[in-house]
Amino acid sequence: MQNCQRLKGLRKKFSKSQTQIAEVLQIKQPQYARYESGSQEIPLHYLIVLAYFYNVSLDYLTGLIDIPENLNRFSQKRS
Repeated sequence: MQNCQRLKGLRKKFSKSQTQIAEVLQIKQPQYARYESGSQEIPLHYLIVLAYFYNVSLDYLTGLIDIPENLNRFSQKRS
């Protein structure tokens, strides 16, 4: 599953632990570990939180595109 690799890659890029990301999502670390390993699918509302946290698009986070899209770019288009 592509988004599992993205989740782990972004977490490492930002030098965060699974526990720290679990705290962002307000869940326990073992639950986040299941999402990151792909043994359980991560709910959309958590993906949205992580997209804002990492400042990337949902398309990138879910593996639909390979180039991270900065969320600020989308906000500026609306203005």
